[in-house]
Amino acid sequence: MFAWASVLNQSGPTEFVFRVFTPVPEFQALLFLLFLLLYLMILCGNMAIIWVVCTHSSLRTPMYFFLSNLSFLEICYTSVVVPLMLSNIFGAQKPIPLAGCGAQMFFFVTLGSTDCFLLAVMAYDRYVAICHPLHYTLIMTQKLCVQMVVGSLGLALFLSLQLTALIFTLPFCGRRREINHFLCDVPPVLRLACADIHVHQAVLYVVGILVLTVPFVLICVSYVFITLAILRIRSAEGRKRAFSTCSSHLTVVLLQYGCCSLVYLRPRSSTSEDEDRQIALVYTFVTPLLNPLIYTLRNKDVKGALKNAISLKATSDAH
Repeated sequence: MFAWASVLNQSGPTEFVFRVFTPVPEFQALLFLLFLLLYLMILCGNMAIIWVVCTHSSLRTPMYFFLSNLSFLEICYTSVVVPLMLSNIFGAQKPIPLAGCGAQMFFFVTLGSTDCFLLAVMAYDRYVAICHPLHYTLIMTQKLCVQMVVGSLGLALFLSLQLTALIFTLPFCGRRREINHFLCDVPPVLRLACADIHVHQAVLYVVGILVLTVPFVLICVSYVFITLAILRIRSAEGRKRAFSTCSSHLTVVLLQYGCCSLVYLRPRSSTSEDEDRQIALVYTFVTPLLNPLIYTLRNKDVKGALKNAISLKATSDAH
């Protein structure tokens, strides 16, 4: 906690500003409406999943428990970034103080890391369900599910706290520095430091491996066993159902880990700030929006529960 206090106690009134997307007012209005619409769709889609899982007893299984937690994470994750981003689209550049930038980075890294760990937990859940179906309820108990979610959040908090505190012990030259991004992400903030950052880049790389590479390898191993188990299923309908439940998760995994790896695990010499900002738009808007779409469109249980909920609501309104 002493290290975190250094974020607040840096000498000098250092502030950051975000680079504007465009100086053209018409494009500003268009971008604002587009991002606002995407944000509202993310909120509605993910809240719908949480509501359906909480109100339908047939969906009170480990898989849907993890899915509702993933949806809650996506809501928090985008809410850390998008409102501030929307407020900076119009008008002059609005400064964000050092402590505010540190807080946004801390929550962004924490929630993003928890998201990655939770996707690995969901892969383990699918592995147990398909490879050990007779022992599934004995292994995936409610207690274990809660422990896995809390453990994912705890590990993410620990890594994020260390990384953010380390970065904000660096000196930043000048009173107002422009971040070539729409949020206080680690790589663009590191570029503004006026000190040697080789150690900090090495730490970022290690954290990136722990958050992205290790869970992704575990997911790949899980899916190797899952694929082998599915191929042993004799009925075509059984194989189709098993592949369907896994393909939704795998689509989200590839998009999330692929985009994040391009930003955090590429060598700094081969990256461009503008590319990082464009890729960040994908995991800020596209992935959180695709989560509810993929899981509802490709999942008969969730689709059925949503249809029942809507029809019941329509019936009650009619009466």
